[in-house]
Amino acid sequence: MNQIKRVAIVGGTHGNEFTGIYLIKKFDQFPDLIQRPSLDTLTLFGNPKAFEENRRYIDNDLNRCFLSQDLLNPTLSSYEHIRAKAIDQILGPKGTSQVDMILDLHSTTANMGLSLLLRSQHPFNLQLVAYLSSINPLIKVYLIPPRKESAPLSSLCELGFVIEVGPVAQGVLNADLFQKTEKLIYTILDYVEAHNQQATPQTNSTLTLYQYVESLDYPRNDKGEIQAMIHPDLQFRDYEPLNPGDAIFLTFDGRNITYEGESTVYPVFINEAAYYEKGIAMHLTKKQQVLLRDW
Repeated sequence: MNQIKRVAIVGGTHGNEFTGIYLIKKFDQFPDLIQRPSLDTLTLFGNPKAFEENRRYIDNDLNRCFLSQDLLNPTLSSYEHIRAKAIDQILGPKGTSQVDMILDLHSTTANMGLSLLLRSQHPFNLQLVAYLSSINPLIKVYLIPPRKESAPLSSLCELGFVIEVGPVAQGVLNADLFQKTEKLIYTILDYVEAHNQQATPQTNSTLTLYQYVESLDYPRNDKGEIQAMIHPDLQFRDYEPLNPGDAIFLTFDGRNITYEGESTVYPVFINEAAYYEKGIAMHLTKKQQVLLRDW
């Protein structure tokens, strides 16, 4: 693969996810921290207006505004659609990006630890995440199935992916997760630098992936009102096995609702605060061990 010459680090795609925002502020104050001899690293503040108001977004979720048809549609004029078009001018245009890699920094109220979210199965991405998970077994890799086109900001270039850390409350800084995210960014940049110097570190030939299967909503009544909560036995158990018959929801009158699937799955984004409006209580994944040579 060719050298990676420009890397973009994006924070604040959601205005109330402070980890990425304050890392961007730190890197802007101390730019030498993210520079490497063979590549340029730039920073971008995704949604500054939402940050000013301590909100996820103003009009629309910015991380759903990067479909090509939306970027080219002049009638879409919400704040986030205008902001997406501006970001596309800075990093894109989509499909012929001006940067070779995008690291989009996010945080979650779910117990996701250090997670890497991949939409592109580019061999470089897979080799990179395999290396990262080999030196830090706490890192999890969540693979989102490829679609004809993706709407998140990281989809602006093929080597785009998301760093998702949690649990951390919205509008709050958590020093431990801040430092872990910062260290992960430096490790990624060091790996890219080694790749450019044709000294890519050796890694395992296998990679553990958690591949998206489906999303589950909360039980609701005819008015769309939630009728149950995440069961206490499931709360904060992201990436742990969920077996048929295990409790997943607890109704307000104390009844258990169990998982009725046919095989073991691994839930992620359990009880994510930002997903209540999206009708998502959790994503279900299947755990896979893959040989990198097969991808």
